[in-house]
Amino acid sequence: MTKIIIFGVISGFLVSVSWASFRRPRSHGFYRFFAWEAILGLVLRNIEAWFADPFSLRQIASWTLLTFSAGLVVHGAYLLRRFGRRSERRADETLLGLEKTTSLVTVGAFRYIRHPLYSSLLFLAWGTYFKLPEIATSVLVLMASAFLVLTARADEAECIDFFGAEYEKYMRRTKRFIPFIV
Repeated sequence: MTKIIIFGVISGFLVSVSWASFRRPRSHGFYRFFAWEAILGLVLRNIEAWFADPFSLRQIASWTLLTFSAGLVVHGAYLLRRFGRRSERRADETLLGLEKTTSLVTVGAFRYIRHPLYSSLLFLAWGTYFKLPEIATSVLVLMASAFLVLTARADEAECIDFFGAEYEKYMRRTKRFIPFIV
C-alpha cells in the first residue's frame, strides 16, 4: 500500500510538471512523462532489492549504470545552464526552465551525444532494472526505453524548428544517447 501511495504522490508531481505537454501530445514532454512513470514503477518495484547481494554481477552492472546516470545528469544540467543561454524568448510552455536554451550546446557530453539528460534517464532505467530483472521489470524498462527514444525524436524535431540547419548539422556529427554507438 505504501508503494501505491508513493507512486500516486510522485505521479501527481510529474503530472503537474508535464501538464502543458498533455495539451501537445507530440511534444517531447508528453513522451518524457511516460518514461518517468515507467522509471518510477521500476524504482518502486525493485526498491527491496536495491542493496541485496551487493557483489553479484547484476548489482555491479546496476551500480555502474546508476553512477553513469548520476554523473551524466549533473554534467548535462551544468552544461545547459552554463552554455545554453536560457531565455524566456523560448516561450514554448512545454519546455522546462532548463530546456529554454537559445544557444546550441556542443561542448562536454553534448559534443558526442545530443541528449545527455535522456541518456541519464536511460542509464537510470537500466541500472534500476538490473537490481531485480524479472518479467514485470522487463516490461517497464522496455517501456521507459521506448518512451525515451520517442522523447528524443520529438525533442530533435523541436530543436530543428528552433535552431534550424545548425541543429541538423549537429545531428549528423553526434549520436543520440551513447557516444559512437547510438
